[in-house]
Amino acid sequence: QVQLVESGGGLVQAGGSLRLSCAASERAFNRYRMGWFRQTPGKERDFVVIRWSSGSTRYADSVKGRFTISRDIAKNTLFLEMNSLKPEDTALYYCAASSNPYGDYANPTIYDYWGQGTQVTVSS
Repeated sequence: QVQLVESGGGLVQAGGSLRLSCAASERAFNRYRMGWFRQTPGKERDFVVIRWSSGSTRYADSVKGRFTISRDIAKNTLFLEMNSLKPEDTALYYCAASSNPYGDYANPTIYDYWGQGTQVTVSS
């Protein structure tokens, strides 16, 4: 069973920073492609970033240059470092893992496992 547990969300002023964490089971962490999505009420879940086990990454244009995905192998933990935050970054952020090596990485339907989400609120 793959489990993903996010933490690190909170309230921050525009221009500030937050770091989200996603603790994952070893299988997902080492074999699956893992990423972050975000969602606001009434809207679809949007792709933020993905990291393959090879280390390759892809970012949504809206966060490129401001967000960085990384991982701690010893702790099986994925991180999302968010800098220069904007009010439009306000959302519920989800960690996700996909056992499917193919398919559109920005499509949330290809992801098998999801965390419970952590709220990020950026005030203006």
